[in-house]
Amino acid sequence: MIKTYKILVSGQVQGVGFRPYVYTIAIEFQLKGTVSNNEIGVVVFVSGEEKNIQQFYQKLINFPPPVSKIQDSSIDEIEFQNFDDFKIIPSEKGGKLNLPLTPDFAICEDCVEEIKDASNRRVDYAFTTCVNCGPRWSITQTFPFERINTSIDNFPMCEDCLEEYTNPANRRFHSQTNSCNKCGIQLKLVDNLGEEVYFENIFKTISNLLLEGKIIAIKNTSGYLLCCNAEDKNVVQKLRAKKNRPNKPFAVLYPSLEQLKNEVVLNAKQIKSLTSAERPINIILLKNYSGKVALQSVAPNLNQIGVMLPYTGILQLLANELDFPIVATSGNMHGSPIISENTEALEKLKDVADYFLQHNLKIEHPQDDSVLKFSNKFHQEVLFRRSRGFAPNYLNISVNSKEKILAMGAHLKSAISFFPNENLYVSQYLGNLDNFDVYNRFTETTEGFIQLFEQKPEVILVDKHPLYQSTQFGKELAYKYNAKLIEIQHHKAHLVSILGEYNLWNERVLGVVFDGTGYGDDTNIWGGEFFEYENKKLERIGQVEYFDWLLGDKMSKEPRVSLFALASEEMKPILEEKFSPSEIKNYTYLKSQNKLKTSSVGRLFDAVASLLNITDFNSYEGEAAILLENSILDYNLENCKSYCEVNLKGFSAKEIIQNIYKDIEEGENKDQIIANFLFTLVKSIIVFSKEKGFDKIVLSGGVFQNTTLVDMLLELVPDEIKLYFHKELSPNDENISFGQLMYYLNIK
Repeated sequence: MIKTYKILVSGQVQGVGFRPYVYTIAIEFQLKGTVSNNEIGVVVFVSGEEKNIQQFYQKLINFPPPVSKIQDSSIDEIEFQNFDDFKIIPSEKGGKLNLPLTPDFAICEDCVEEIKDASNRRVDYAFTTCVNCGPRWSITQTFPFERINTSIDNFPMCEDCLEEYTNPANRRFHSQTNSCNKCGIQLKLVDNLGEEVYFENIFKTISNLLLEGKIIAIKNTSGYLLCCNAEDKNVVQKLRAKKNRPNKPFAVLYPSLEQLKNEVVLNAKQIKSLTSAERPINIILLKNYSGKVALQSVAPNLNQIGVMLPYTGILQLLANELDFPIVATSGNMHGSPIISENTEALEKLKDVADYFLQHNLKIEHPQDDSVLKFSNKFHQEVLFRRSRGFAPNYLNISVNSKEKILAMGAHLKSAISFFPNENLYVSQYLGNLDNFDVYNRFTETTEGFIQLFEQKPEVILVDKHPLYQSTQFGKELAYKYNAKLIEIQHHKAHLVSILGEYNLWNERVLGVVFDGTGYGDDTNIWGGEFFEYENKKLERIGQVEYFDWLLGDKMSKEPRVSLFALASEEMKPILEEKFSPSEIKNYTYLKSQNKLKTSSVGRLFDAVASLLNITDFNSYEGEAAILLENSILDYNLENCKSYCEVNLKGFSAKEIIQNIYKDIEEGENKDQIIANFLFTLVKSIIVFSKEKGFDKIVLSGGVFQNTTLVDMLLELVPDEIKLYFHKELSPNDENISFGQLMYYLNIK
């Protein structure tokens, strides 16, 4: 008997080839009807034999298109409808947006082959895409994801592209980003005065310029990249000087996986990540490195390097002309947001880049490259920056609230979270709000979310720190929208973010939050905290013993100040080598009068780095901690010892520093001291959890970006205790907005 069913599918189902796939399998099962996008996902009406409809539905849900992610689906019989055939029909907006947004996807292998095939009409076309790849979030203006709602709508399809778009047998059937050399986006190469450079082959020209030691600003599909020859130490140092980035490591783009594998050792997880649809930067250990990259210039004093593979047609066509890796770092001045507009790039980067590769596609949502690292021993994934390829969705969670909730996040690594409907959205990494341009990007992104979803926030969540720019802007928005304003303590948000990731609301959990700074409930600077979570309640049950917080932000920028705060009298000779007599006099007085205290493990890392003469000054956030980790390649647990005793209230940073000083005086090897220090933190967590009777530990905060520490935890924590690390969010402050939202919804 012929019947009609309505099928609804929600999740990451727009801009992923879902409707063409529905069409194809509907024809396979001899069904008639329609498929379209709407504000909640994809809606399908099918008429046919019930057996065929059920088989169609099972195949659709169980074997969806490769880059789609189904969250929910339903199938319901409705009144019979007669259809002449099966069609993809134009999407209509029938309400407010209530579906996940689609992130950008790396160029697929089919498109890679096409752009290098001389017989293919898309040969050398830099914006070649299909239903399985290409920009999505970066060009989205509104919803549903239709060409008319993106910036690529400024480039009407030619007859050939239109034929592909309407041909069910073609890979570009209903591909919303379809274009070609004839009708598509145009490239232009200009010098730093804006004068156009003429050429026979634009990417061959750029390759030659890179080989000559030039710096090229390349407008990619998510923003500008600054590029130079990674094997030429002089040009890398020149880029550092011009970009005002003395030590922070650069990412390196390799032309191919094969070349990368010839130079570094990769494990299976790294290869999978580097070739995934997200295509993030992977931080790789340089053990047995055999390439020619100017390592000391690209990644000063590090035993690791951030690498990536081409993820757009632009980068792939350039890679096709290269036989050497290139630096590919965000197109900005150090600390500023990534630039995406041609005029702004020329204005702000004319003294940095020698040439600019421009195009005329508008980038609606500029994004940095995402960054992650797998730990050396256990290959535990740690996300350092969540941006291109991952943002702006957070899919694996069910939120039950009728309120429209906006969470403003933190300050240094800002990102916002918005719950305007039945889905949760976490923005791309936005940056340090001390920078005026970053703050503007932050406010624009926040207002853009509100406009996109056509929902005014009813609740606004902010960090408890009164001076955070995110907090102050949140207060402005609360006044503007007459919304309820809730302040949430920084480290509690950290902890609750990971409870939310794993849905641990019905468990008793020890939460360990180690990071740099956060405004505490007692107005001190927290950063080494132990929490107990149970039955929707959160209690701070332990901490690193308070020590002096000195000189405000100077303390996080100068590791020697942290050492000064923790040093005993017998360490005075060491301090005299690091401070002038007047500094010692003034800082000693300040210390005697100081009332502001901290429990920061981040500052403890700084103090250890200074005591070991690794660095006394940070030129970028977290530099001391990164250099500390990179000072050791491996460790032997049998040789490790703890530098402090743990009690039921926590442990002492001063005791750790004092015992490290003793080892230095006794001539202990620096590598062993660092291993002992990390071992001390791990043993402290284990002892504390055992003493308090916990069998589940969640770990959050920027300190847990230290993958040696992560490996040591995985190796030492007994089997009866379960560890939880962040899986879809970074352990750093990017997770704060998500944690604020989880706290508001789940903690009493």
